[in-house]
Amino acid sequence: MNARIEIKHLLPAWNQFRSATDIAPIRDAAHYRRMVTILEALLDETGGDENHPAMELVDIVGDLIEDYEVTRQPLPMTTGIQALRFLMEQHGLKQSDLHEIGSQGVVSEILAGKRELNIRQVRALGERFGVSPATFV
Repeated sequence: MNARIEIKHLLPAWNQFRSATDIAPIRDAAHYRRMVTILEALLDETGGDENHPAMELVDIVGDLIEDYEVTRQPLPMTTGIQALRFLMEQHGLKQSDLHEIGSQGVVSEILAGKRELNIRQVRALGERFGVSPATFV
């Protein structure tokens, strides 16, 4: 690509693309729903093939959706224990699988609210699940 972009050529192409696709920064809920529909259609088209030419468009549309969700639809506040339960469910883990916390009995007490996670456990869980340790505080 030429390092010098001719804006006078870019803007008409952009306007045509935007009019044809509706792909642009999301400003309202109706546009958000249309963008989700576009993303689903793109994902169906690519069939999970990372080398498909439409994958770059999947990334762009996905980023626009994520930007909207982060600013307009914040995640609900949860406790560290709720986050731990959710992650255990998502990963198909049982209490006995969380050796970094302690024994199954210790994990049971933590999940029941009878015991709190200590800083070592919080760090270990963050590392295990690839999330910020603050998730569990």
